Amino acid sequence: MQTIKVKTAQNIDIDYEVAGVGERTLARLIDFGFFLAAYLLALILYALVAKTVGANLALTIIIIVYVCLFVFYDLACETLMDGQSFGKRIMKIKVISIDGSRPRFSQYLLRWLFRIIDFSLSLQLCGLLCAALTEKQQRVGDIVAGTTLIKTSPRTKAKNIVFKPVENNYQPVFTNLSALNDSDIALLQEVIRTYYQTANQNVLSGAATRVRELTSTVNPENMNDLKFLQTIIKDYKHLAVQDAE
Repeated sequence: MQTIKVKTAQNIDIDYEVAGVGERTLARLIDFGFFLAAYLLALILYALVAKTVGANLALTIIIIVYVCLFVFYDLACETLMDGQSFGKRIMKIKVISIDGSRPRFSQYLLRWLFRIIDFSLSLQLCGLLCAALTEKQQRVGDIVAGTTLIKTSPRTKAKNIVFKPVENNYQPVFTNLSALNDSDIALLQEVIRTYYQTANQNVLSGAATRVRELTSTVNPENMNDLKFLQTIIKDYKHLAVQDAE
């Protein structure tokens, strides 16, 4: 399973799975479905306006609009929708720079330009083969632009980790956790899962430092960063249940 390090909005580094060929292919098929729907809509519009403005003019306008939509769809969507087309959003994948940052417009532009090689000239084969064979699942456009696609859906769901019952007589160690929310706790759980998988101490330390800054807390002397984050999660769940009651 290939991963890439991403800096979250909470300023915590975390590893995300790179999107595979299957997710990419399905996203592209969904986008093609969008174009099919647009084609059918164009036929309806042509039938409605042909008699008003003339068949030739109506056909010319519709063809120009449709071709522009088809050609610039990916560039416009990825630029305006934070690295996603409608198909990518449905499949919960997105374009991201190899260093984990949000791509610049020039990177989106390079990906778009190299679609000619990846898809048009090679009949889709070049893009699929490159994505299947490269280490970070990159097509030629991704390699040139320094980008790849990641899965945006976390493997650990907040609803599965935040409100699990805790023992009735539990006494929280940290109580000043109002600066945290459910998403933060879900992220911390993901950080811990990543640590167990990769043994990346930097990810763990970065998350612990960020939590201490947000909550103005300090580790007890006998509590390492892993135990600190586990305790924060447990305390948050306990306090959330108390508040709900």
